[in-house]
Amino acid sequence: MILTKYLSLRTKGELDMIDITNAVSDVVSESNIRSGIVTIFVPGSTGALTTIEYEPGLLEDFKNMLERIIPKDIDYEHEKRWHDHNGHSHVRASLIGPSITIPFKDKRPILGTWQQIVFIELDIRSRSRELVLQIIGE
Repeated sequence: MILTKYLSLRTKGELDMIDITNAVSDVVSESNIRSGIVTIFVPGSTGALTTIEYEPGLLEDFKNMLERIIPKDIDYEHEKRWHDHNGHSHVRASLIGPSITIPFKDKRPILGTWQQIVFIELDIRSRSRELVLQIIGE
C-alpha cells in the first residue's frame, strides 16, 4: 500500500531548524499501514531534511558547521545570474539533501533514543513549506 500525505510548515528564515518527528510519527500512526517506510521530501531547492539530536548546543554546532563548509560571504555564480543573495542556500541544501527515508514498525518510526527528524530552512527569508510524506508498507 502507498499513501501520500502533506505536512505544512512556516519557517522563520535562514537556519531555522524544525523538529518534525512528532508530526511525522502522527501521520504514520494515523495511516492504515503497520510496517514499512516513510519518505519525507521537501519540494524546492533551499530546504533540507536530516536527523540530529535536537538540542540547543548541537543545533548551534550544525549552524556553525554550515558556515565553515559553505560560507555566506563568498561569491556564488548563482548570485551573478539571479542577484537573490542565496547561492549559499542552494549549495547547503544540495549537500544535506531534500529527502530522508525512515523505517517504521507497529506504526512507529524506528529512531534512536536521541534521534529526531529535522527540517532545515536554508533560504534567506521565511517560507511556507509543504513537505510530502509518502508511506509505503503493509
